[in-house]
Amino acid sequence: MFEQNLYDCIMQNTDFYALVASRLFAAILFASLLGIERELTGKVAGLRTHILVCAGACVFTLLSIYGFKMHITEGIAGVNDPARIGAQIITGIGFIGAGTIMRTGSNISGITTAATLWMAAAIGMACGSGMYAVGLFATLSTLFVLILIRQFEKRFLSDFLKKYRNVKISISCNI
Repeated sequence: MFEQNLYDCIMQNTDFYALVASRLFAAILFASLLGIERELTGKVAGLRTHILVCAGACVFTLLSIYGFKMHITEGIAGVNDPARIGAQIITGIGFIGAGTIMRTGSNISGITTAATLWMAAAIGMACGSGMYAVGLFATLSTLFVLILIRQFEKRFLSDFLKKYRNVKISISCNI
């Protein structure tokens, strides 16, 4: 009974939604700093990938704090531990995401796809736990990253990245 009252109090409080939005915004902001640095140094996992991984971890953390509550059902006291399921989702999506990463020579592709799959799992967990505001904000944040940040990368970072070239040197010795 106490847990349900606590849950109702949290979900009816508009400060809670501001808390969720501020935490996701902070995760995106901090990940952006890391991602821009990685982009400017020509690393494979760049701006969007860092933002998606960080925002996904934020959503998973919000879910672990607020999304899963103890339940008392049918007069039997006990602890429902859906966080175990969450841990398996995270691991499983990580495994699936790793399968989307492809390496061809020195080119690597699929990292943003893997991060997007991971983020999609986080959004699904948010919706599954009834945290629709978290799911909606995470979805809009992910779309922002995938669409608008890509335009930012093309417009402002592409000129900087064109200054760098990959050089492959092969040495063969015939003795």
